[in-house]
Amino acid sequence: MIKYIFLFFSLVLYTQEDVPDEYWIDDSNFEDTISDSSAFGENNEDTILVEFWAEFNKVNCFAEWQQIQDAKYYRVDIVKSPLAKKKYRIRMTPSLLIFKNGVLEKSYKAGLDLLLPTNLEELQEDINNINKASQF
Repeated sequence: MIKYIFLFFSLVLYTQEDVPDEYWIDDSNFEDTISDSSAFGENNEDTILVEFWAEFNKVNCFAEWQQIQDAKYYRVDIVKSPLAKKKYRIRMTPSLLIFKNGVLEKSYKAGLDLLLPTNLEELQEDINNINKASQF
């Protein structure tokens, strides 16, 4: 029994993977981060994946963020970003939003169960489709 308890807590701790400071954004830099131009006026053609996160539900965070390809990942603490939370109508966490050229292209929002309604494969497929569509 102790072995199963240890395994459970190991999995929980793994899913709460720490995200380095450079990936955290808040109301002060949210719009600049997802916008379609850089500080030098150049177009930013990156696809941006933003996770809205909350301390109370960190066990259900998007733990596979490092496996995302062809998109930049950022995390937003809803407590520190009430304006972005309100603008994008985030009611539950985790919620994932995909932006391209500053435009919201796709969103996945947790329901009352507080679970992310997608998986890595589906999310990567959507990112790939958004990137492919923007080539034309």
